[in-house]
Amino acid sequence: MTENAPTRQSTGAMEQPPTGAGLLEGKTILVTGVLMESSIAFHVARLCQQQGASVILTGFGRGMKLTQAMARRLPVEPVVVELDVTDQEQLDSLADRLREHTDRLDGVMHSIGFAPEGAFNFLEATWEEVSTAIQISSYSLKSLAVAAKPLMGEGSAVVGMTFDARYAWPVYDWMGVAKAAFESVNRYLARDLGPEGIRCNLVAAGPIRTTAAKSIPGFQAFEDNWDTRAPLGWSVSLSEPAARACVALFSDWFPATTGEIVHVDGGVHSTGQ
Repeated sequence: MTENAPTRQSTGAMEQPPTGAGLLEGKTILVTGVLMESSIAFHVARLCQQQGASVILTGFGRGMKLTQAMARRLPVEPVVVELDVTDQEQLDSLADRLREHTDRLDGVMHSIGFAPEGAFNFLEATWEEVSTAIQISSYSLKSLAVAAKPLMGEGSAVVGMTFDARYAWPVYDWMGVAKAAFESVNRYLARDLGPEGIRCNLVAAGPIRTTAAKSIPGFQAFEDNWDTRAPLGWSVSLSEPAARACVALFSDWFPATTGEIVHVDGGVHSTGQ
């Protein structure tokens, strides 16, 4: 990080979007992955509420208490429903359980990722470790979209978070492979859900100190030089720029955009490695 990062990264420290603007007025958005206030998903949920949406969160297991605690920090405390994306029974019952709170979903936020520690050693990782990373970090996008689909329809949107998978990043290893699969899953979902009017897009954020990032051994390798390579500068402590992109993709301002990856990385993707 350089001393002038806060000035260069004006897109992160910018003014709050005006409340009452109603970009998502009347919509209902399901948000996964709210565990900490630093979570991109937390800021997605907050901004969705500020822009007029009703929000429902998901959590499960030991993380459920964290999600419930974060729910109380939002402008309006949302309902939290249980969802483990590796549990087929919970996926199969999701739509019915959501119907207790809403009759439709206008958006679904996928902010789920996990890989065992061994998956961050490319040559020594076992298939068990790799398959866990792929199931939770890639296949779950399809699982979540299909589970929520009964409540979605024309104009609905699925939005997920990725980390640009075109490159072999330092230390990312099998999580990088899982993200490449995740981006491919998004394209196939866009193909298959498009005829029903459901859009599927991803936001590729630069490195941010989220709960998921803290679990990556050597994550500091990303932190140390991203700001110097980003034309707009970059701050690893600001989640809101990526969250704003997610909110925009949920809105009606992208009616003909699907299968896309929107980069929110200060411009690093455009400048080479």
